[in-house]
Amino acid sequence: MSEVTVIGLGPMGAVIAGILLEKGFAVTVWNRTAAKAEPLVQRGAVLAASAADAVKASPVVIVCVADYDSSYRILGEPESVSALNGRVFVQLSTGSPGQARDNAAWAQAHGADYLDGAIAATPPQMGRADTTIFTSGSETAYRRSEPMLKALAGHVPYLGENVSHASSTDLAFLSYLFGSMIGFFHAARILESDGLRVDQFGAMIAGISPAIGEMVRHEGEVIQSSTYDQPQSTLNTCLSTARLFMKQAQEAGINAEFPSFALGLFQKGADAGYGDEELAALVKVLR
Repeated sequence: MSEVTVIGLGPMGAVIAGILLEKGFAVTVWNRTAAKAEPLVQRGAVLAASAADAVKASPVVIVCVADYDSSYRILGEPESVSALNGRVFVQLSTGSPGQARDNAAWAQAHGADYLDGAIAATPPQMGRADTTIFTSGSETAYRRSEPMLKALAGHVPYLGENVSHASSTDLAFLSYLFGSMIGFFHAARILESDGLRVDQFGAMIAGISPAIGEMVRHEGEVIQSSTYDQPQSTLNTCLSTARLFMKQAQEAGINAEFPSFALGLFQKGADAGYGDEELAALVKVLR
């Protein structure tokens, strides 16, 4: 039996599995497209024949797919559901606070010890001391998965038994981040209008506030060099998060003007064909 299973080998899931291998964990992986697992198998991972086999392979199961609906489709088969009994289920897919509560209830009904997690980083930022993964849910699930999670991120705050707290904290962080980034893209237009370099301004911000500034510096370099086709985080990914802002506002009954504004801008970018480009492609909408 391996120590940990990673289900989902998209850009983030593949990085997660790779870091766990580098840190010495015995890792089982599974993905709908098995070919994506080959580089990890060459590094020592075990490829499970099915999602159910992947769940059975380890006491801790990390799921990192596009969203909770995708997770249900993968784990909803009878054999997979049965295999969850007694496992620690760490959900690192994207979802709203309400979806986290529903997913926890579903997992617990099938005997899993459930932890909800939200990654506040892009794939290249994983495995660093300043990377954050917010977690909430079962404390025993947190303790049992803590060594794996702290291999992935230097900062893994446990926010308590209320399972929606990780998602809510992550959305609060992203709301702040998106507001900042939209402001930065408008700043880019101010700079461009007077012949100033966007990358130099981004580097200036990075020096003032390293964590957020690193993102700003990267987006500034993308704008200056027009390298939108090498994304760390696509506009479509951020559009999905903006939809979650709206969903959370509806669930909680709070004012939705900022989510609506952000969603409108991101949707314009996607409609213009920039969805698979770097988030900084939003500046082309503002142009």
